[in-house]
Amino acid sequence: MTGQVLGGRYEILERVGGGGMAIVYKAHDLLLNRHVAVKILRQQYVHDDEFIHRFGWEAQSAASLSHPNVVSIYDVGQEDEIHYIVMEYVDGMTLNDLIKQRAPLQVEEAVHIASQICDALEHAHANEIIHRDIKPHNILMGRGGRVKVTDFGIARAETSTGITQTGSVVGSVHYFSPEHAKGVAAGAKSDLYSLGIVLYQMLTGKLPFIGESPISVALKHLQEHVEDPRKVNPMIPQSVENIILKALRKSPEHRYQSAGEMLKDLETCLLPERRHEPKLPAEGSEHDDDDFDHEKTKVVPAIRASQIEADDYEEDEDEYKPKKKGGWKKPVLLTVIFLVIVGLLLGGIAYLRENMIPKDVKVPDVINKHVAQAEAELNALQLKVEVLQETHPETEVDHVFEQSHRNITVKEGTTITLKVSLGVELATMNSYVGQKWDDVVVLLNEMGIGEDQIELDMRNDESSEGTILNHSPRPGEQYDPADVQFSFTVSEGKEKFLMPDLTGQTIESADALLLKHDLSRLQGDEGIIRQPSFQQEEGKIFDQWPYKSGQLVEKGTSNIIYYVSTGPPEDAAQMLVTLPVLHPKEEGTKSAFKIIITDAQYDNYEYRAFEISKPETLNVPVIVTREKNAVIQIFRDNEKYDNETVTYSDYENQNQHQNQNQSPPPDEEEPVESLPPDPGANEEDEDSEQNHGSTQGEGGDE
Repeated sequence: MTGQVLGGRYEILERVGGGGMAIVYKAHDLLLNRHVAVKILRQQYVHDDEFIHRFGWEAQSAASLSHPNVVSIYDVGQEDEIHYIVMEYVDGMTLNDLIKQRAPLQVEEAVHIASQICDALEHAHANEIIHRDIKPHNILMGRGGRVKVTDFGIARAETSTGITQTGSVVGSVHYFSPEHAKGVAAGAKSDLYSLGIVLYQMLTGKLPFIGESPISVALKHLQEHVEDPRKVNPMIPQSVENIILKALRKSPEHRYQSAGEMLKDLETCLLPERRHEPKLPAEGSEHDDDDFDHEKTKVVPAIRASQIEADDYEEDEDEYKPKKKGGWKKPVLLTVIFLVIVGLLLGGIAYLRENMIPKDVKVPDVINKHVAQAEAELNALQLKVEVLQETHPETEVDHVFEQSHRNITVKEGTTITLKVSLGVELATMNSYVGQKWDDVVVLLNEMGIGEDQIELDMRNDESSEGTILNHSPRPGEQYDPADVQFSFTVSEGKEKFLMPDLTGQTIESADALLLKHDLSRLQGDEGIIRQPSFQQEEGKIFDQWPYKSGQLVEKGTSNIIYYVSTGPPEDAAQMLVTLPVLHPKEEGTKSAFKIIITDAQYDNYEYRAFEISKPETLNVPVIVTREKNAVIQIFRDNEKYDNETVTYSDYENQNQHQNQNQSPPPDEEEPVESLPPDPGANEEDEDSEQNHGSTQGEGGDE
């Protein structure tokens, strides 16, 4: 079939599945450019009118339904002897494949799948369509968890006469309902029975009835009760088990009356208040439906010869003679004997009933009672007690949280199973010593541990920063995750403190200061770098590395380097620079000026800030070397006003000019007007100016 095009539109790509009646292919819809599924009737049935009718009925049944959990029917057709149905293609696996891979499924997942199937059945039943073959093979698992019900091949309208013939049953025997197995009309409740078996299989990983032949399996549907799902999988909540047991009742009247009723139960069964509800009483605990089944096969005892009424003749040799009449003593004696025997029998029956036959007793509710009290109450009623201990987060230790029978009537000697709480399920503490705190706190949050349950103690240690040193609970100890209080001791790394200021210190005094703080410099020539400096006199430290004064440094650090002054540079020279005339922005209005100097001694040093209202002249001292020029920046009202650059050549020219020209007589000297000291300058500026002017070199005064 691969490569064949049906109806001039559907190109067959590959086979994806098949059943007893048809084969399913994946195909490409050439008209709408999409993938579809094409179901083709098997060749051995193309001449069977019943199968052709049933195949067509599937298309009509499913096409009449429009629901997100029902596979959509797109088209139906016939080409030569090929009968086909075109339907929605579901990219995924069947529920049967999922059960084989992962059963038993998680309770929440199984209930979610069953709810979607039930929703689809509710829609189908509302449209008077009975599926009649609900099984995992006909449930498709789409992407995103969407469940799709397919294969309405043996479905029928509820009001139709049906297609089941006398003496034959169509369907899958392991998922039969009892009435289906009998060959009688299968209604909506039969689909719910099949859904109950599917839910049973999802949660236990096995089928409830297995036999050597289909006939033996069908008989088990009629005669045997399923094994309690919780005996197979104790993780199933009682509320979910009750749904399965109710769906699998032998009598349709005792099952769910509609898919909507079952769906409502599925949607609420996992609520906390329902998980531990009482177990559903066994079917027939109040009355046996078989008592009302007049067609049930019954065992009738054979009639013995002694029960045949004696005739009016007695045997005498080879001929019969009439009995002798008139004897009254023998009948009276027989009557008395009969009455005595009857009296003895009645007395014996009364005695047995009183002393041997168990009495009916009502089982009290012992939920939340202490196990000793519960056992005493049940034993007083001649009931046996079986105690099972399990962890339970909501029930106090040694108290009952579940019982097998409650508020119902049972016979004396019945065993009542009590589930007794061991308290909350405890967790075992792992060892986190040596791990990073940032990783462990994420793990604790994923476990549901809140910040209020964690106490953190940071301390200095040789371990790297963020390493866990100790914790409580200790490794291997058990704890209650709900109210545990964790305590972690985490390393902050080695002790840190503020780096001392080494400037102005000699090498020896700096070494002593570092030793006092458990620090040391880099040993050898690499620990001392000698450079010219204006900041400190020769032999004094003017800078330190890599930690400046006031920065945090770890105890035991031994990589500190000293920068030791060799005095000012040999070619350092001071000169006085006369700036161009400074003009206010507007004559008569004050303008704020600021002088910034960068030279051999300073970087961006604010030499002076002042205000003028008329043109003024200012002399500024700078220090230059052959490698370092001086740059004077002038700002007016915070805007760049002028810029002066002075080189070592300027210093040499100025010095040479002063040597060649003698000073003029005092009365002929034309004085250079300079600004008075800025009264608003702070002490630091004054000290800086004094230091700046005292540097060795030649130059004039301001």
